[in-house]
Amino acid sequence: MKVVIIDYGAGNIKSIQFAFNRLGIEVTLSNDREDISSADRVIFPGVGEASSAMKMLKNSQLDSLIPTLKQPVFGICLGMQLMCQYTEEGKTNGLNIFETNVKRFSNNLKVPHMGWNTIRNLKSDLFETVQTNEYQYFVHSFYAELSSETIAITDYDISYSAALKKDNFYGVQFHPEKSGAAGEQILKNFIEIKS
Repeated sequence: MKVVIIDYGAGNIKSIQFAFNRLGIEVTLSNDREDISSADRVIFPGVGEASSAMKMLKNSQLDSLIPTLKQPVFGICLGMQLMCQYTEEGKTNGLNIFETNVKRFSNNLKVPHMGWNTIRNLKSDLFETVQTNEYQYFVHSFYAELSSETIAITDYDISYSAALKKDNFYGVQFHPEKSGAAGEQILKNFIEIKS
């Protein structure tokens, strides 16, 4: 199976690569459109600021490619947020895959929201054998609002989307690659999703 991590300059790529290696899964880093299109599974990571990341996607013309992919695609953290319609971070239009917007946490809260938090209301084969209220590791200052595409919820003053799914596109706000056994199970489940 060919698993490609999109390398567009805004990724937490090494830790994701190591997590897959621990599972015995070989991954390739690439920003080549052909490479990405021909993959069996695509990982869309992201760490950093949304408008800068979107510029990097546009520069490599990946902004037009990603929404057209037909194989399972997995957005992690900023990767998931960029798959939404719009983010308040840098007042940036996203890839318009998920029909929800990304908002900044209230000024009354300490941001970034950083550390371990539980996820609940788990839906989809992405969470096969993952228990409700399992802990995952979060680091973010913006959140995706709840929507009909929400497949996991978490809380930080308010309830918001810990994970989203639409068709072959999946996204998680947390970092499964830094979330121990439960996070690795989610990565394994993504690889095993029937496409």
